[in-house]
Amino acid sequence: MEDKKNFLIHRREKIDEMRGAGINPYANTFKSRHTSQDIRDRFNGKTKEEIEACEDVFSIAGRVVSLRSFGKAAFLHVQDRTGRMQIYIQKNKVGADSYDLFKKVDIGDFIGVDGRAFLTKSDELTVLADSFMFLTKSMRPLPEKWHGLQDVETRYRQRYLDLIANEHVRRTFLTRSRIITHIRQFLETRGFMEVETPMMHPIPGGAAAQPFKTHHNTLHMDLFMRIAPELYLKRLLVGGMDRVFEINRNFRNEGISTQHNPEFTMVEFYQAYADYEDLMDLTEEMFCSIAQEVLQTYTVPYQDTDLDFSPPWQRLTLKEAAAKYGKIDPADLGDLEKTRAHAKRLGLELEGHEALGEIVTEIFEEVAEEHLVQPTFITHFPVEVSPLARKNEQDPTVTDRFELYIAGREIANAFSELNDPEDQRKRFEEQSSAKETAEGRPVEIDEDYLLALEYGMPPAAGEGIGIDRLVMLLTDAASIRDVILFPLFRSERAE
Repeated sequence: MEDKKNFLIHRREKIDEMRGAGINPYANTFKSRHTSQDIRDRFNGKTKEEIEACEDVFSIAGRVVSLRSFGKAAFLHVQDRTGRMQIYIQKNKVGADSYDLFKKVDIGDFIGVDGRAFLTKSDELTVLADSFMFLTKSMRPLPEKWHGLQDVETRYRQRYLDLIANEHVRRTFLTRSRIITHIRQFLETRGFMEVETPMMHPIPGGAAAQPFKTHHNTLHMDLFMRIAPELYLKRLLVGGMDRVFEINRNFRNEGISTQHNPEFTMVEFYQAYADYEDLMDLTEEMFCSIAQEVLQTYTVPYQDTDLDFSPPWQRLTLKEAAAKYGKIDPADLGDLEKTRAHAKRLGLELEGHEALGEIVTEIFEEVAEEHLVQPTFITHFPVEVSPLARKNEQDPTVTDRFELYIAGREIANAFSELNDPEDQRKRFEEQSSAKETAEGRPVEIDEDYLLALEYGMPPAAGEGIGIDRLVMLLTDAASIRDVILFPLFRSERAE
């Protein structure tokens, strides 16, 4: 603690000295015209002679992350958004006054440099500074031996330090950005329009989850952070927007784990005159294009397993998967008592009132999910667990719905939409009577959505894809916290 206190005192003294000499330690007049990647690209494949013959002057700015001083000269590395570049500063090149100022530079400070490029004896591309400017004085030391730090929670809480010190973390979030950009472009080129729907809802709906609750003072009404944008996006189908999508946050007031964060990102999209099979084809095409665009391969390493994204992907019904991995006769899963007996054999806790479809789904989750490592579409979910999905015309006990599983976890959920307002009302009522809110009240029915359906919604299919889980797969991240810049933690003051 004393060392940190002395460090801060020493840095403040430097700041005071600079200000006393008329130098602003937080200047904002340097214009960075190049990045470290620009300079590397400019000389890629060039010889030492070609580089040194180039008279181009580069302007680069960044944080000082290493510094070796030799009295009248120094080597340092600055880090910008594209990587690191070595800088060489000589007293006789920048002038005595400027070099005296440079001697106040510490690791962690920001500087700007103008200069030409050359290769060192060790063949490292370097900028020889003609001039430099002090841009920001850091007051605290950067972490040392960061890779050996055992407290990963500190990395998440102070993500800014994690990003400075760990290049692989920077690459993860660059990849995340590229994935989201590609999804947006993929959908837009297929005629989908990006829209924005409310984040605060008067009624929680669109998924079965516990919402976050807030209150609007002026309107004197409770509001709920959205669980999903589904019902609003489908209102747009009613209004004639035949292909819509939204990339945004959802909020669920539930547990935190390596797979769950209360605030998470999804892309949700809806297409009129399409069914769930169309979306299976679209999803397979989308994921394959992401793998090719972002990673340049269909083979994705994830947690000691190679995931094969090459099409076509496996497709199983939920009942087939439950029977296969649960070693159950498929015929038994059509009989309530036999299914209940199998559930008890597996150690599942039942309350006694569950419908057949609910028990079959629980068996599937217990025995099958962990085996669905390679990309697999699970189809035909029971009606009882799919209140917004269209019934299958050949078998009305199941719906035209699929979930995509990769690495043993759900990545996407989609179905042909239920657009019969009377059937939808009935299912809402059944859902409301079966479930209660945290306050013990029945789940409220969204009457405005039912009203919209009565005006007519075209036949359609819709899907939601978990962006965070997809990024986990494509960056080999074990925890969702590794792909969210600022994951939620308990307040340190409360610990």
